[in-house]
Amino acid sequence: MLKSNFINVYLNVEHIINQFFMKTLPLILLLSLVSLPLIAQEDIELRQQKNQIDLDISDLPTAFFSFSYERAIGKHISVGLGVGFKSEDGLIQFSGIDTDRIQTNDITYSGYKLIPEFRYYINESVDGSMLSGFYVGAYLKYSDFNSDLEGTYVDSQDISHLFKYEAEITVTSVGLMIGYKLPVSKRFSIDFLIAGPGSGGYDFKLDNVIAPPDEFYDDLNNALDEYSVLDLIGADFGFNNNNLRSKFSALSFRYGISVGYSF
Repeated sequence: MLKSNFINVYLNVEHIINQFFMKTLPLILLLSLVSLPLIAQEDIELRQQKNQIDLDISDLPTAFFSFSYERAIGKHISVGLGVGFKSEDGLIQFSGIDTDRIQTNDITYSGYKLIPEFRYYINESVDGSMLSGFYVGAYLKYSDFNSDLEGTYVDSQDISHLFKYEAEITVTSVGLMIGYKLPVSKRFSIDFLIAGPGSGGYDFKLDNVIAPPDEFYDDLNNALDEYSVLDLIGADFGFNNNNLRSKFSALSFRYGISVGYSF
């Protein structure tokens, strides 16, 4: 009798379970049919992130707002274009020229830069995902800046003169680079441009606003050659009263840290 009751209870429980399963099975199948394509689509999107936009955070202290777009065109290769705009403000300022004869205002400048580049990543892209890891590459960089140069000049007769120039500086450089892109999530990464040495063509142009005496230019060229910021690139200036333009070739540098979002 006890055994019979146990069997009946078991059969009733099994019947309830079967009924529940039969009623919920269509709902389970429907949810599966709806969710599987969504999961697959999300997986495909994550695997096919061939585009990335970056913000260069290392440029921000100098009031340079630099963005770049990168597109993967192969399992190892990408191409990109960077654009940057600079205002005269910034946490980092350059002191002016200060010699026995020439004293100027602090050096500020504004302008823009364009940087097309090519990269080869050591690691191979997996399923079309965005490239990452160590890379080498090449770049072309064009910069155009404007600045004001004004101050006082003491001539050989100890007479003080005011002077003021509007300056335009353009730099076209080409170089190689090496870096590392570190993925920090499925879409975000940090790009370390470790080194980007190159060679640049520098073009400085001055427009007179308040002109100093002719002897001023020899002292100005010497002061600019020894100016700490320009001395790093080995500048060689040749301004004179008949030529307010100076061109030369010198070393150029590129480096930085960027935060990127891929899609």
